[in-house]
Amino acid sequence: MTDSRPLIAVTLGDPAGIGPELIARLFAETPLFENVHTVLVGDRWVWQEGQRVAGQPHELPEVADFADARRHDGPVFLPVDSVTEGAVDYAEETAAGGASVLSVLARCLDAAQAGEVDAICFAPLNKFSMKKGGLQHEDELHFFAEKLGVRGYFCEFNTLGNLWTSRISSHIPLKDAASYVTEERIVAASRLIHDSLKLAGIEAPRVAVAAFNPHGGEGGTCGREEIEVIEPAVKACRAEGYPVEGPFPADTIFLKARDGDYDAIVTMYHDQGQIAIKLMGFKQGVTVQGGLPIPISTPAHGTAFDIAGQGKADVGPTRNAFTIACRMGENLRRQRLATATSA
Repeated sequence: MTDSRPLIAVTLGDPAGIGPELIARLFAETPLFENVHTVLVGDRWVWQEGQRVAGQPHELPEVADFADARRHDGPVFLPVDSVTEGAVDYAEETAAGGASVLSVLARCLDAAQAGEVDAICFAPLNKFSMKKGGLQHEDELHFFAEKLGVRGYFCEFNTLGNLWTSRISSHIPLKDAASYVTEERIVAASRLIHDSLKLAGIEAPRVAVAAFNPHGGEGGTCGREEIEVIEPAVKACRAEGYPVEGPFPADTIFLKARDGDYDAIVTMYHDQGQIAIKLMGFKQGVTVQGGLPIPISTPAHGTAFDIAGQGKADVGPTRNAFTIACRMGENLRRQRLATATSA
């Protein structure tokens, strides 16, 4: 019988941050791993250090490749050599740490392209370290997209429980944000977050679109993007059968979403959604990389250099990120098996 359980690849993140500690804490929560295959990918010494800091020792069987990982019921460890011990110190942005992250993630992405893993959950990374270590992209999402050969629309989702947000522009200067407010991008972002929520198990996602200007443009007297771009985009989504509404003033739409009126909000630029989500629940947030061939998730916080190595890291967001990766990976695995059966 074909094994329908997904294989989730987990990485340790930047060795100078709290990632290794978080993963050691995560792997202590054994019920999380009962219905999935899990492979931890990373350097032996980084994994050992994470266990030491967390005070959570683990005995994981070692495997030589991803195919071997699927043969085990419990979590396994796939060792790699991406950074030498002593090349990285806690709380330091280094090329060695950034190159390590890129190398491990590339190994997981190669496995994803080969159909060997169904989802990836990565511990926090540091963008500056990654750029020092060779990252040529504006962020990790663009690195993932190029590595996986993505040609369509993609964006980050930030999630808090069942509330997800997407955005039509991301890590760009705010002065450039208006140029990204296009009907094409709004429609693409709305479709993508709706379909991704369905993959995450929300049967009928309700999507709201935020306005760009203060007070929704005040009838065109405070900007016309709502009238000329956003409203037509919402109508186009609805014409395609997507349950999309808006635009709503950005300073009030999150109140409606908090009260359960919507499952998702499409925002017009990075901080429009990030500030609201982080105020509502910074210690529980998750980032999901949307528009890729497989689900990729991570806790929404960073490497927390101020507490790295001190045994203080909160595993909550990492637990949430892993749970989302498992849920989406399971649904993707089922889709793949159904497609293979019908072919």
